[in-house]
Amino acid sequence: MKRYSLFLVIVLFCSCNYFKPEQKPESIARVGKSYLYKSDIATLVPVGTSKEDSVLMVRDFINRWASQKLLIEAAERNLSDKKKGEYNALIKQYKIDLYTKAYIEEVVKNTVDTLVSQQELKKYYDENKENFKTNETLVRLRFVNLAKDNPRFATIRSKFFDYNKKDKKFWDTYALQFKSFALNDSVWVDMSQVYGKLPVINPDNRDEMIRPGRKAEIQSNEDVYLIKITNVIDKNQISPFEYIKPTLKEVILNKRKLELIKKFEKEITDDAIKNKDYEIYK
Repeated sequence: MKRYSLFLVIVLFCSCNYFKPEQKPESIARVGKSYLYKSDIATLVPVGTSKEDSVLMVRDFINRWASQKLLIEAAERNLSDKKKGEYNALIKQYKIDLYTKAYIEEVVKNTVDTLVSQQELKKYYDENKENFKTNETLVRLRFVNLAKDNPRFATIRSKFFDYNKKDKKFWDTYALQFKSFALNDSVWVDMSQVYGKLPVINPDNRDEMIRPGRKAEIQSNEDVYLIKITNVIDKNQISPFEYIKPTLKEVILNKRKLELIKKFEKEITDDAIKNKDYEIYK
């Protein structure tokens, strides 16, 4: 009897181990029939990470991997066939959308002409300028911020307010003495940039300061700001061509891409019909 009981225990023990999946070489974790391998975490830990942090990162990764596996298995067991069918259809459609989008983008990238001439930009602007209104006030200005005890202050001030582009060498020489400056008053900037560069201008004095032709010399602590406002365009007015040019280029390129995609889709369908790869049965 004792001999029979011992035999039964051995059989049960062997049976349990028989049905338990064996660890696969190089595997570090298992959930059901899914295995996580060393190769899956080969690039997980950045070079130079301490041993303690490495162990924590690997353990956290394994736990997340296990949780995802357990959750998906539970979902597959407990979700209704109808719900799983709906999700599988979404997954299938997402794959189609992802693949076709990537393929079309690759075709467009290698085909579309990205050169937009000045003439084309100007033509598009003239035909559509009413669609490009300013979202905020735009300003053209120049300014210099320098120490008020600068030994050449009087000369700098005079040349600044009687600005002449021929004085480029002068400005190149003294620019290193300025704390900040912008001398190209042909560029349009918005008010947020003005506030950022010129702390002496703020919403409270904006109406006083931001006027075409306005000249100002403002002291702030040990600094002096020399400011000349060249031109101003108020909010909801037609944006100037130079300011809106980057946007115009993007609009034209997007228009080209859409036209190319439409043409490509038609051509691939026509070719399939011609080669009898696409048929509609009546």
